[in-house]
Amino acid sequence: MSVKIRLQRHGKKGKPFYWIVAADARAKRDGKYLEKIGTYNPNVNPAIIDLNVDKAVEWLQNGAQPTDTAKNILSYKGAMLKNHLVGGVRKGALTQEQADAKFTVWLEEKNAKISAKEEGLTKAEADAKAKAFAAEKAVNEARIAAATPETEEAGDASDEVEALEVAAEEGAEDKAAE
Repeated sequence: MSVKIRLQRHGKKGKPFYWIVAADARAKRDGKYLEKIGTYNPNVNPAIIDLNVDKAVEWLQNGAQPTDTAKNILSYKGAMLKNHLVGGVRKGALTQEQADAKFTVWLEEKNAKISAKEEGLTKAEADAKAKAFAAEKAVNEARIAAATPETEEAGDASDEVEALEVAAEEGAEDKAAE
C-alpha cells in the first residue's frame, strides 16, 4: 500500500481549510485517511499551520511520500529537516542530542522570522490607516474652509477640495492594493 501525506480540503466555497493527512494513495482527495497529522488555514496572513511534527516524521520514516504542497508545508514547519536529522542519527553521523540541538536552533530562527513578518504586516497596516486618516482629515478641513468664505476665494478652495479628494481616493486605492 502506497501512503501519501497530502491535504484534505474542508471549509466552504472561497474559504478553504485543509487537514494534513496520511492517506492511501488510491483514496479520494477528501475520502478515507489513515491519520490526521495537522491543519492548514491559508485564509489569514501569515497562514496558520498546526502540525504534529513527530507524527509527520514517523510517517516519512515509514515511507510516506508527501505531495508538492504538503512537502512545502512540512519543510516550512521543519518536519523534513527533522526527518533528515533522524536519518543522520540512524547512520551514526550525529548523536540524538546534537540533532535535537540543531532542530531547536532552527526552530528559534524560524520563529524569529515569522514574528518579524507579523510585526512588519501590522506596522504596514497601521501606516496605511494613518495615511488614509490624514488624507481624509485634510479633505474635511478643506471642505470646511470652502464652505465658510463666500468670496472669490471659495472657488479656489473648491478646486483644492477636489484635488484633495482625488489624493484621498488614490491613497485608499494604494491601501486596497496592499
